Parts: sequence; C-alpha cells; structure tokens
Amino acid sequence: MKSILAIAAVALLAGCATTPAATDPQDAFFAALAARCGQAYAGKLASDQGIDADMRGKAMVMHVRRCSPDRIEIPFHIAGLGPDGGWDRSRTWIVTRTATGLRLKHDHRHADGSKDELTMYGGDTSEPGTATRQTFPVDAESIALFTRTGRSVSNSNIWSIETTADAFTYGLSREGRDFRATFDYRQPVAPPPAPWGW
Repeated sequence: MKSILAIAAVALLAGCATTPAATDPQDAFFAALAARCGQAYAGKLASDQGIDADMRGKAMVMHVRRCSPDRIEIPFHIAGLGPDGGWDRSRTWIVTRTATGLRLKHDHRHADGSKDELTMYGGDTSEPGTATRQTFPVDAESIALFTRTGRSVSNSNIWSIETTADAFTYGLSREGRDFRATFDYRQPVAPPPAPWGW
C-alpha cells in the first residue's frame, strides 16, 4: 500500500513539474507587438464619427519601428493630411513597461520636428487585460495637460490597443467619442520614412 501511495505521489509531483506556468497577459501582449518589430502595415479608419471626416478614406500606415525589452515605438502615418497634402507623420504611439503594467504615450511633433503643445499624453493599464488587448485609462499627468490646454473633454479618455493574428487596432473612447484605426497584418508594406522629429 505504501509503495502505491509513493508511486502516486511521485506521479503527482512529476505532473506539477511539467505544467507550464500561466503566461502574464501583458508580457504576452508586449511580446506579440515586439515580434513585429521592423514591419509596417496598411490600415484605415474603422470608426464613423463626423469629427474624423478628414481621415475617412485616407491611406494609413503603422510601423513597429523600434523595440527594446521595455519600449516599443509605433509611428502612425496618414496620407493627405500633411503639409501640401502629403503624409502626416506627426504621431508616434509609445508602449513601455512599468513596475505595475504597461503605459501608452502619444508623441506628437510638427513637420519641423518640434513638439506639439499636446504631446506625451496617455495612461497606464489598470487591469491585466488579455494577451491580445490592453486598455489605458488617462493618467493624472495627461489630465493636467488637457486641462491646461483647454481640452478637458479628454479627461476621461481610455485608449486601447488590440493585436490579434490578423490585425492591429488602435482605439480611443470616452462618452460620445469613438475612434478606431485598424491595420491588416496580412497587408505588410514597405516601412515609411521616420516620423517627424525622429
């Protein structure tokens, strides 16, 4: 009887040793983005609000341009909205690791490379999220910036990034506001020029 119990205990312990530890969803999310480093993808406006009418039908490109173990830079380019009707290369989404999760910031530049008055706003994750989707409620620093620049309507912003097998989707939501741009991983394109100021 003792030998049977001993064999069962050994089998149980062996099973525990081979069971993989649960993957942290934020680590998996970050790794999924980093795996596409250097790649660029075609996209389009996926939401339908009047405030975004100037973007409707415009070609868009997102580029996972630079990656490190703790930071991923993703420029967002929009055709037809830059100087003289060229490409607008003013926006870069920056995802970084923090001690408590992930952070999303928005770097906005002018064509001459100077920083826009509204730049480096964003937020930190407040929950684990999933391996494919993370949300970033507005942080206190951004609320202060929005208030100071007369844009307090943005003080309840929640941004999101979703990365699946087929697509990358960036979103912004608050009461009365829904912005989404989606990029098809099945439509890689040549990497665009560097964003303004980079």
